[in-house]
Amino acid sequence: MDRTEMLAYCLAKPGAWLDRPWAGEEVVKVGSRIFAFLGSGETGATIGIKCGPNRDVADEWLHRYPDDARIMPYIGRAGWNTLRLDGTIPADELVEALDASYDTVVAKLSRRERPGGG
Repeated sequence: MDRTEMLAYCLAKPGAWLDRPWAGEEVVKVGSRIFAFLGSGETGATIGIKCGPNRDVADEWLHRYPDDARIMPYIGRAGWNTLRLDGTIPADELVEALDASYDTVVAKLSRRERPGGG
């Protein structure tokens, strides 16, 4: 799965919208909250997503894909990882992880901010 495909998948989620809060950075939000950080760099295209409710759960990704998963700076302690899109992680697992990140973020939104109003 490449960055363009992942961005399209993110934006197809109910209420999702693209934001550029920092120079050169793209994030996808639902309501006022980020559920995906899209990146690209020397190691290829990446997506930063919430991979679990805490660091212990999110660390499973690091063990399964040591070359393609890493802890996100600053927010990693809360279960956020950066996953490489063009590496060894299968596309279906990336999609499943993105879906879980989206669902986790939506669940924390106020009713007013949730897609469809609740």
